[in-house]
Amino acid sequence: MPNIASILKAEISRVARKEVRAEIETLKKASAAYRSSIAELRRQVSSLEKELRRAAKGASRSTVTTDSEADEAGTKRRFSATRLAAHRSKLGLSAASYGQLVGVSGQTIYHWEQGKARPRAAQLESLAAVRGLGAREIAERLAA
Repeated sequence: MPNIASILKAEISRVARKEVRAEIETLKKASAAYRSSIAELRRQVSSLEKELRRAAKGASRSTVTTDSEADEAGTKRRFSATRLAAHRSKLGLSAASYGQLVGVSGQTIYHWEQGKARPRAAQLESLAAVRGLGAREIAERLAA
């Protein structure tokens, strides 16, 4: 006949395993719920980051708009080689005389028109000033 102590020990370990298994199942369910909740939160964070990037891009576009308004004020100028050549030919001026108006050499004007070089900021301001002049004013400046 088996020892009562060994039977009691076996029964206690069986009941303990059953209890542990029940606790582990509840922990597994809770863990799965937490994982799905974490995944949902990650998706939300991802979508919010995308919205933030879109909003930042939109804000940068609005600052570009304000920058273009500043361009009109004269702080920042754009340069186009073809427009420079078209303006010079419209006025019927040589590269040397146009350069005299801007304050650079005729060769510099030629390089700007060919796209081999770009004017500096101060030279862009001079170009803008020349573009604002009429034909009579240009003739007066060249005669002086």
